[in-house]
Amino acid sequence: MSAIPVIFDLDGTLVDSEPNYYAAGRQLLARYGVTDFSWESHSRFIGISTRETLETLSAEYGIEAPLDELLAAKNALYLELARTSTEVFPQMRKFVERLHADGAPMAVASGSSLAAIEAILSGTGLDALITTVVSAEEVAHGKPEPDVFLEAARRLGAVPADCVVVEDAVPGAAAAHAAGMRCIAVPYVRETAGDPAFTSAALLFPGGQDEFTAQAATEWLHGLR
Repeated sequence: MSAIPVIFDLDGTLVDSEPNYYAAGRQLLARYGVTDFSWESHSRFIGISTRETLETLSAEYGIEAPLDELLAAKNALYLELARTSTEVFPQMRKFVERLHADGAPMAVASGSSLAAIEAILSGTGLDALITTVVSAEEVAHGKPEPDVFLEAARRLGAVPADCVVVEDAVPGAAAAHAAGMRCIAVPYVRETAGDPAFTSAALLFPGGQDEFTAQAATEWLHGLR
Protein backbone atom coordinates (compact mmCIF):
# COMPACT_ATOMS: atom_id res chain seq x y z
CA MET A 1 0.00 0.00 0.00
CA SER A 2 1.28 3.47 -0.84
CA ALA A 3 2.07 6.04 1.83
CA ILE A 4 -0.94 7.42 3.70
CA PRO A 5 -1.86 11.08 3.04
CA VAL A 6 -1.39 13.23 6.15
CA ILE A 7 -3.08 16.60 6.66
CA PHE A 8 -1.70 18.87 9.36
CA ASP A 9 -3.33 21.66 11.23
CA LEU A 10 -0.77 24.46 11.57
CA ASP A 11 -1.17 26.59 14.69
CA GLY A 12 -0.56 24.67 17.89
CA THR A 13 0.06 21.47 15.94
CA LEU A 14 3.09 22.01 13.72
CA VAL A 15 4.17 25.31 15.25
CA ASP A 16 3.73 27.06 18.58
CA SER A 17 2.01 30.12 17.13
CA GLU A 18 -0.66 30.63 19.77
CA PRO A 19 1.48 33.07 21.82
CA ASN A 20 1.81 35.19 18.67
CA TYR A 21 -1.94 35.07 18.00
CA TYR A 22 -2.60 36.05 21.58
CA ALA A 23 -0.16 38.97 21.41
CA ALA A 24 -1.66 40.17 18.12
CA GLY A 25 -5.18 39.88 19.56
CA ARG A 26 -4.26 41.86 22.66
CA GLN A 27 -2.68 44.61 20.57
CA LEU A 28 -5.70 44.81 18.29
CA LEU A 29 -8.26 44.89 21.09
CA ALA A 30 -6.25 47.53 22.96
CA ARG A 31 -6.79 49.85 19.99
CA TYR A 32 -10.50 49.67 20.78
CA GLY A 33 -10.15 50.17 24.51
CA VAL A 34 -10.15 46.52 25.55
CA THR A 35 -7.26 46.07 27.98
CA ASP A 36 -8.28 42.98 29.94
CA PHE A 37 -8.06 40.30 27.22
CA SER A 38 -6.47 37.35 29.03
CA TRP A 39 -4.85 34.12 27.87
CA GLU A 40 -7.87 32.29 29.26
CA SER A 41 -10.13 34.38 27.04
CA HIS A 42 -7.89 33.70 24.06
CA SER A 43 -7.78 29.95 24.70
CA ARG A 44 -11.52 29.69 23.96
CA PHE A 45 -10.72 30.36 20.32
CA ILE A 46 -7.86 27.92 19.78
CA GLY A 47 -8.75 25.97 16.65
CA ILE A 48 -11.30 28.55 15.45
CA SER A 49 -10.68 30.66 12.34
CA THR A 50 -9.50 34.25 12.80
CA ARG A 51 -12.63 35.58 11.10
CA GLU A 52 -14.99 33.69 13.38
CA THR A 53 -12.94 34.67 16.43
CA LEU A 54 -13.16 38.35 15.55
CA GLU A 55 -16.88 38.09 14.87
CA THR A 56 -17.41 36.79 18.40
CA LEU A 57 -15.06 39.28 20.05
CA SER A 58 -16.63 42.21 18.20
CA ALA A 59 -20.03 41.23 19.56
CA GLU A 60 -18.75 40.62 23.10
CA TYR A 61 -16.87 43.92 23.36
CA GLY A 62 -19.20 46.05 21.27
CA ILE A 63 -16.58 46.87 18.64
CA GLU A 64 -18.29 48.55 15.70
CA ALA A 65 -15.42 48.53 13.21
CA PRO A 66 -16.06 46.52 10.01
CA LEU A 67 -15.02 42.89 10.29
CA ASP A 68 -12.75 43.07 7.25
CA GLU A 69 -10.94 46.04 8.80
CA LEU A 70 -10.37 44.09 12.03
CA LEU A 71 -9.26 41.04 10.10
CA ALA A 72 -6.71 43.00 8.05
CA ALA A 73 -5.34 44.69 11.18
CA LYS A 74 -5.08 41.42 13.12
CA ASN A 75 -3.33 39.69 10.23
CA ALA A 76 -0.85 42.56 9.86
CA LEU A 77 0.01 42.45 13.56
CA TYR A 78 0.28 38.67 13.52
CA LEU A 79 2.42 38.50 10.38
CA GLU A 80 5.03 40.77 11.96
CA LEU A 81 5.40 38.24 14.76
CA ALA A 82 4.99 35.11 12.63
CA ARG A 83 7.84 35.88 10.26
CA THR A 84 10.42 36.23 13.00
CA SER A 85 9.39 34.30 16.10
CA THR A 86 7.52 31.11 15.22
CA GLU A 87 8.95 27.86 16.56
CA VAL A 88 8.30 24.43 15.06
CA PHE A 89 7.66 21.74 17.64
CA PRO A 90 10.83 19.59 17.35
CA GLN A 91 9.11 16.20 17.20
CA MET A 92 6.63 17.52 14.65
CA ARG A 93 9.48 18.62 12.40
CA LYS A 94 10.97 15.14 12.71
CA PHE A 95 7.59 13.61 11.87
CA VAL A 96 7.23 15.78 8.75
CA GLU A 97 10.77 14.91 7.69
CA ARG A 98 10.06 11.20 8.09
CA LEU A 99 6.83 11.45 6.10
CA HIS A 100 8.61 13.39 3.37
CA ALA A 101 11.32 10.74 3.17
CA ASP A 102 8.59 8.10 3.00
CA GLY A 103 6.94 9.85 0.06
CA ALA A 104 3.71 10.54 1.95
CA PRO A 105 1.41 13.18 0.43
CA MET A 106 1.13 16.06 2.94
CA ALA A 107 -0.93 19.22 3.29
CA VAL A 108 -1.57 21.98 5.79
CA ALA A 109 -5.23 22.85 6.41
CA SER A 110 -5.63 25.80 8.76
CA GLY A 111 -8.05 28.41 10.02
CA SER A 112 -5.33 31.02 9.54
CA SER A 113 -5.13 33.34 6.55
CA LEU A 114 -3.26 32.12 3.49
CA ALA A 115 -0.70 34.89 4.02
CA ALA A 116 -0.08 33.72 7.60
CA ILE A 117 0.25 30.08 6.58
CA GLU A 118 2.73 30.90 3.84
CA ALA A 119 4.73 33.23 6.10
CA ILE A 120 5.09 30.57 8.77
CA LEU A 121 5.95 27.73 6.41
CA SER A 122 8.50 29.90 4.63
CA GLY A 123 10.01 31.27 7.84
CA THR A 124 10.41 27.82 9.38
CA GLY A 125 11.56 26.01 6.24
CA LEU A 126 8.57 23.69 6.28
CA ASP A 127 7.55 24.98 2.85
CA ALA A 128 10.28 22.78 1.37
CA LEU A 129 8.51 19.71 2.76
CA ILE A 130 4.80 20.63 2.59
CA THR A 131 3.68 22.36 -0.58
CA THR A 132 -0.11 21.90 -0.45
CA VAL A 133 -1.93 24.38 1.79
CA VAL A 134 -5.58 25.24 2.41
CA SER A 135 -6.82 28.24 4.38
CA ALA A 136 -10.28 28.61 5.86
CA GLU A 137 -10.43 31.75 3.68
CA GLU A 138 -10.73 29.46 0.67
CA VAL A 139 -13.72 27.39 1.80
CA ALA A 140 -17.29 28.07 2.87
CA HIS A 141 -16.93 27.10 6.53
CA GLY A 142 -14.07 26.85 9.01
CA LYS A 143 -13.56 24.17 11.63
CA PRO A 144 -15.41 22.36 13.20
CA GLU A 145 -16.95 21.96 9.74
CA PRO A 146 -14.90 19.58 7.56
CA ASP A 147 -14.45 21.91 4.55
CA VAL A 148 -10.70 22.64 4.89
CA PHE A 149 -9.82 18.97 5.30
CA LEU A 150 -12.01 17.85 2.42
CA GLU A 151 -10.45 20.51 0.19
CA ALA A 152 -6.97 19.40 1.26
CA ALA A 153 -7.80 15.80 0.34
CA ARG A 154 -9.12 16.98 -3.03
CA ARG A 155 -5.92 18.89 -3.76
CA LEU A 156 -3.84 15.88 -2.77
CA GLY A 157 -5.93 13.67 -5.05
CA ALA A 158 -6.77 11.50 -2.05
CA VAL A 159 -9.94 9.79 -0.83
CA PRO A 160 -10.95 11.43 2.49
CA ALA A 161 -11.30 8.08 4.26
CA ASP A 162 -7.68 7.30 3.40
CA CYS A 163 -6.36 10.49 5.02
CA VAL A 164 -5.04 11.06 8.54
CA VAL A 165 -5.37 14.47 10.20
CA VAL A 166 -2.99 15.76 12.88
CA GLU A 167 -4.73 18.21 15.22
CA ASP A 168 -4.28 20.02 18.52
CA ALA A 169 -7.73 21.56 19.06
CA VAL A 170 -11.23 20.20 19.68
CA PRO A 171 -12.82 21.98 16.66
CA GLY A 172 -10.14 20.55 14.40
CA ALA A 173 -10.54 17.02 15.72
CA ALA A 174 -14.31 17.36 15.26
CA ALA A 175 -13.73 18.56 11.71
CA ALA A 176 -11.54 15.54 11.00
CA HIS A 177 -14.27 13.21 12.24
CA ALA A 178 -16.86 15.06 10.15
CA ALA A 179 -14.63 14.63 7.09
CA GLY A 180 -14.50 10.88 7.70
CA MET A 181 -10.76 10.99 8.39
CA ARG A 182 -8.74 9.36 11.15
CA CYS A 183 -7.19 11.78 13.61
CA ILE A 184 -3.92 11.93 15.51
CA ALA A 185 -4.79 14.20 18.43
CA VAL A 186 -2.08 16.19 20.23
CA PRO A 187 -4.02 18.57 22.54
CA TYR A 188 -2.46 22.02 22.88
CA VAL A 189 -4.57 22.65 25.98
CA ARG A 190 -4.13 19.50 28.05
CA GLU A 191 -7.36 20.07 29.96
CA THR A 192 -9.25 19.40 26.72
CA ALA A 193 -7.77 15.91 26.28
CA GLY A 194 -10.91 14.31 27.72
CA ASP A 195 -13.21 15.94 25.18
CA PRO A 196 -15.09 13.35 23.07
CA ALA A 197 -13.54 14.77 19.90
CA PHE A 198 -10.15 13.73 21.28
CA THR A 199 -11.05 10.53 23.11
CA SER A 200 -12.57 9.19 19.88
CA ALA A 201 -9.40 10.00 17.91
CA ALA A 202 -7.58 7.11 16.29
CA LEU A 203 -4.39 8.03 18.17
CA LEU A 204 -4.34 10.35 21.19
CA PHE A 205 -1.36 11.88 22.97
CA PRO A 206 -3.14 13.29 26.06
CA GLY A 207 0.06 14.94 27.28
CA GLY A 208 0.22 17.03 24.12
CA GLN A 209 3.55 17.95 22.56
CA ASP A 210 5.42 16.76 25.66
CA GLU A 211 4.17 13.24 24.96
CA PHE A 212 4.11 13.22 21.16
CA THR A 213 7.02 11.56 19.35
CA ALA A 214 7.70 11.22 15.65
CA GLN A 215 8.65 7.60 16.22
CA ALA A 216 5.32 6.66 17.82
CA ALA A 217 3.28 8.47 15.18
CA THR A 218 5.29 6.96 12.32
CA GLU A 219 5.01 3.44 13.68
CA TRP A 220 1.24 3.88 14.11
CA LEU A 221 0.89 5.08 10.50
CA HIS A 222 2.92 2.18 9.19
CA GLY A 223 0.57 -0.15 11.06
CA LEU A 224 -2.32 1.15 8.96
CA ARG A 225 -0.79 -0.02 5.70
